[in-house]
Amino acid sequence: MQWEEAAGGFAAMGSEARLKVLRCLVRAGRDGLRVQDIQTRTGIAPSTLAHHLKFLSGADVVVQEKVGRATISRADFDRLRALADFILCECCSDQMQEAANDG
Repeated sequence: MQWEEAAGGFAAMGSEARLKVLRCLVRAGRDGLRVQDIQTRTGIAPSTLAHHLKFLSGADVVVQEKVGRATISRADFDRLRALADFILCECCSDQMQEAANDG
């Protein structure tokens, strides 16, 4: 994952409302939720929710699929895992470097 791609993913999660939506979808698992169900669970107004879902799907952290008349939204677990790996990939590397320099 490149820096620009990671920054876009993290920026998409950069508001309390979008984090609420994403957490709701993560908790729902791979089946996802209808937009109406997300609205009920989060209490976010429908027009505002549509905006947040568009932002999250634009950053590829949420995938949306039309099923009949409903739109199902799902957290993209592979993308979220890649973002987590990106930010954690060098965990404690400074401490390890310091230890190597002290040794």
